[in-house]
Amino acid sequence: MAFYDLHKNERAQLVADIHAALLGDVQKGGLEHFEKYFSDEDTYIRKAAYQALGKIYHAEEKLRSKILRLLGKLYLAENEKVRQTVINAAGEIGMREFEVIEGFMDKGLFDTHHSVRNAVIGSMKKMGEKNPRPVLTFAQKYLHHEDKEIRREICHGIELRGRTHPQDILPLLRELQDDKTRRVRDTLVHVLGQIAYKEGCLETVISDLRGWHNKDLVADAVEEIIDVHDRYKDFAVKTQEEARVYIDKNL
Repeated sequence: MAFYDLHKNERAQLVADIHAALLGDVQKGGLEHFEKYFSDEDTYIRKAAYQALGKIYHAEEKLRSKILRLLGKLYLAENEKVRQTVINAAGEIGMREFEVIEGFMDKGLFDTHHSVRNAVIGSMKKMGEKNPRPVLTFAQKYLHHEDKEIRREICHGIELRGRTHPQDILPLLRELQDDKTRRVRDTLVHVLGQIAYKEGCLETVISDLRGWHNKDLVADAVEEIIDVHDRYKDFAVKTQEEARVYIDKNL
């Protein structure tokens, strides 16, 4: 039965059971329950597993080295769901301690399966929101990588931090303004739109864009920013018309 087919109290019990099972595995140095839950077909059961492991890691200081070793073994699995969940679990740890899981992010970026690479993006987003400094340093390392998909994933991965602190990621985004790859360029434009609609963010983004030399890219970004203010009108601080007027006046 799928996670959300269960009643609320049954879901809570399952989460508690997963937590207890993984804690037992860590204490014994086993992988039985890790392999079971990390490979589950249900996304939400895998999510319960990696969130449980994150909680165990932060609560049980004496078990941290064991947890990292177990994750290292699990990443060798042929099943991409297991590797994907390892990356997501590492992301839970990295929200407080990035340095100990950076190696998992390095590997995940180059994984053969797209779901694992996407898990790196998702992990960067949640880590960047809570623990931005080392995550942005990590992003800088790959910002100009020869593989266009790596550049695109890095650009996408820093987005969430930019939604509340656009000033933190705009210097990195600016370095991508001359990227010739369409997918990277489209992601860059998308991210600029996503970091410009909350309170104080439009002003910060437009101020920075004034200094960009790629005016065609800036024009596309402005179009996206104005469109986002309509698509996300229930969440945007300014109306689409107010955003358009501000941009006309200040750019």
